[in-house]
Amino acid sequence: MDRSDLFDYSDGRKFAGRSAEQVFTEIEKANIWKADGSVSGIGSTLLQTKTIIEEVPKIIKSLKITSIFDVPCGDFNWFQRIDLSDNVYLGGDIVHSIISGNNQKHRSNNISFVHFNLLEDVQRPMDLVFCRDCLVHFSISDIHKALINILRSGSRFFMTTTFPEEKTNKDIVTGGWRPVNFQKTPFNFPEPKIILNENCTEMDGVFRDKSLGLWDVKELTQLRIEV
Repeated sequence: MDRSDLFDYSDGRKFAGRSAEQVFTEIEKANIWKADGSVSGIGSTLLQTKTIIEEVPKIIKSLKITSIFDVPCGDFNWFQRIDLSDNVYLGGDIVHSIISGNNQKHRSNNISFVHFNLLEDVQRPMDLVFCRDCLVHFSISDIHKALINILRSGSRFFMTTTFPEEKTNKDIVTGGWRPVNFQKTPFNFPEPKIILNENCTEMDGVFRDKSLGLWDVKELTQLRIEV
């Protein structure tokens, strides 16, 4: 079964010819992902993030992470449930209205939000670049662009959504969706330092392998990543 076919916007053809900022701004305004409780989609609801809310703080502590760049941060719906008092948290998103709303509601001495385009911008070094439910919406070419910019940041760790049971990586137009397995061609990542299964229950568990993989950025810089 091609799991990407379960969503009517999967191939992204309706977004062809538009910039990433135009695409994701439209998705946010039109609520294309149709989630109650979060404009960032079903995957960002408290039900679907229960496991990572419990487990990510343990990873942060075990790796002595003190600075986090969460991109895209979306509406900060679930990450705000994590105790960040000992961390500098920076959320980045390509949608201006999301960033404005987040800064009004959640900004504090150690939490802030900035407009950020993964395809064009390079962030200052952070202990962890956290990139959940993002690259699965990018074309193969745009994933490569984003990875290059993430590696250029000189950060310590990179954590992103990966589907270990996916056999091949399908190409789409940016704005669509499909599962991505970063250990398969054309990415060929090594075994992750940490793999966290999210216990995803969407669509009766068809995405049961949905996970967060964590890699050492220095290890990934040895890969040949080209646009």
